[in-house]
Amino acid sequence: MNDCLFFGLNQDPILIKNEPQKITKPIQFKFENENENENENEKQIKQISSGYFGTIFLFENGKAIEYLNKKDSNQNPSKIQIEENIQKVTVGYQNESILTKEGNVFAKGYDINPKKPKEFINISSLIEDTNDRIIQDIVSGSNSIYLLTSNQNAYGIGLNQSGELGFDSKTLKKVQKPILMMKNVSKIFSGADSSFVFLLNSNQELFGCGLNTHDQIGLGESRKKEESIQKLTKIQNIPKGKIIDIQCGFYHSIMLIENENQNPKRKLYSCGSNAYNGLGKEDQTAKEFTEIKSSLFENDNILEISVGFTHNLILTSKSKLIGFGNNNYGELGTGDTKTQSIPIQIELPKLRFNENISNYHISCGSFNSFIYYSPLSFSNLEEDLIKLFGRKEFCDISFKIKNGEIIEAHKLILKYRLNENENEIEKLQEIISNKSIKESNQIFEMIYSNNSKINPKLYSEIKEIINSNEKIEETMKRIYLNENENEKDFIIERKEKKYKFPKLILIMRSELYRGMFLSVTEDKSNKVTDYSELSNKSFQIFEYWIYSNQIKDEIQITQEIINEIQTGIDYFQLNQTNPNLFDLLINKFNNRN
Repeated sequence: MNDCLFFGLNQDPILIKNEPQKITKPIQFKFENENENENENEKQIKQISSGYFGTIFLFENGKAIEYLNKKDSNQNPSKIQIEENIQKVTVGYQNESILTKEGNVFAKGYDINPKKPKEFINISSLIEDTNDRIIQDIVSGSNSIYLLTSNQNAYGIGLNQSGELGFDSKTLKKVQKPILMMKNVSKIFSGADSSFVFLLNSNQELFGCGLNTHDQIGLGESRKKEESIQKLTKIQNIPKGKIIDIQCGFYHSIMLIENENQNPKRKLYSCGSNAYNGLGKEDQTAKEFTEIKSSLFENDNILEISVGFTHNLILTSKSKLIGFGNNNYGELGTGDTKTQSIPIQIELPKLRFNENISNYHISCGSFNSFIYYSPLSFSNLEEDLIKLFGRKEFCDISFKIKNGEIIEAHKLILKYRLNENENEIEKLQEIISNKSIKESNQIFEMIYSNNSKINPKLYSEIKEIINSNEKIEETMKRIYLNENENEKDFIIERKEKKYKFPKLILIMRSELYRGMFLSVTEDKSNKVTDYSELSNKSFQIFEYWIYSNQIKDEIQITQEIINEIQTGIDYFQLNQTNPNLFDLLINKFNNRN
């Protein structure tokens, strides 16, 4: 089964049967329906979202199960009956929402569909602008749900009693159709227990609205105290650097800022009330975001933060789990119920891949917490390109966009995604030259994925230069068969011979290399690896399959080669696709004999 640890309140819903109401130390989570899963991919957790309404577990196969808050003893999980593949789940105080691969959002809750609050409805289809119905992200607030469209527009649906949708609550108390809140939005931040929201635009300007009884929106000393902010208001005095994340509780907010010129490069800031020690410092209140200081953060890098009702967890690159805040139910996992006013390190049991903590994630529910193993999935190559899009270590060609800004792209992928004409990159540069950063990003995403839905209008401008008939698998094969050696940037050495490979391909095919190249703690420089234990034939099979999903016809398969390849599959942690390498070998061996 997967690695998933749980601690905190184990009641309403009961998540682990035959365990106490308060679980104060991390214990292994076990699913009631574990035997129903058919293979390891279906057992692998992709995401966990928990709140007062319940808890949802999303798996790599696009299916999800939910534990709902029921006032009875029969609190077994149930499968969420959505036919489309689920990409993300969120749980609020009185709502659930589901984002599918197709860009649709299904939601349920008392403030979403009062007549049938337990039934999912497609809320993205209710957006009036039909060109704005493809959703790329969802966030649940306490009583509201927020949608971020592919056109970078933010919508809200649900309660607006405290102005959490950015409108006057006296005239608009509830919205049962998504309403446009703001344009040019890059990220939305809220929380399962939060009646307020933050919107970040593409210029790194932050806006907030909603409940502000405890200064949880962080408007600062100069702002007159208001119990609620009825319209989106720009947050002043934000710490310098890039906003990576904001996690919202009931009384407070935690912000993660990255700045390349500081050490450590990521720092935490908090604002709001310290009534339950959620600020991570001794101050009673913080009217604006101020730094959380601790020796635990020195010479370390914060990977992830998560906030519950009044407790906080932080995961660092040195495998430290750090927490502070309320602990009445054991939600900090310290082995007791003592509240912690400043950051402390929490003892963790030995994890499955403890040397690569970046494969683990944390998720705080209202009064409980989860730690789970969930590496990036690379089974779908088209999705992989989107996930890798924008990573500077893989960008090797620059384009000048509007106002003289520079945007970087992947030359290898462009070379084979565009038509086979040297002028196509020049044409792309001409198109990009008068586009904004947002439009340019969307253009490259559409080229990488061949997905015109991201922005149909922009796609119409670039479709003439795209080789839309070629699948990504075929592109990978052609890169291998035809690419100039100088384009390949990773060295594998065996028996005094060196082979060069594109890192991008190895990342997609092997979890070993994905961990090597994408881990926060790993050195990103070229490495030389010795695979002399593989025979020439076995290495040729492995090498060719990585790019083409095929085995060369001229290679004779023996039992010795099958045994070697089986060892290699385990060593390289290959992301097997259908058909997988071992099955191809067995079939070929049986046919020859």
